[in-house]
Amino acid sequence: MSKTFFALLFLCVTIAACDPAVTTDTNSNANHPANANVSPAPVSSPSPQTTPAAAPLKAGDKVKVTINGVATDATIVAIDEKSGEATVKVQGDTKEKKVALADIVRQ
Repeated sequence: MSKTFFALLFLCVTIAACDPAVTTDTNSNANHPANANVSPAPVSSPSPQTTPAAAPLKAGDKVKVTINGVATDATIVAIDEKSGEATVKVQGDTKEKKVALADIVRQ
């Protein structure tokens, strides 16, 4: 009985110690603004990029795909932008695999 009680107590203390909702503010100036009459800096609109964006991936592109931590050559069969996945056919493999778009590098 006492083992169960101490195990439950330990679990509760551990969860309470890791609770991110409890924060302590050590900043002594948290409630005292430096100057209440300061206006915010104007926000400038972002300028258009001068470098062209990378060409989007499409079916038939030759790419390198990271599978199990190893980069292998593959060909894109289909892309699903909505789910962020692509179906690829790895060289030397008969099956098609679905991989995340983040795991694909253009050759």
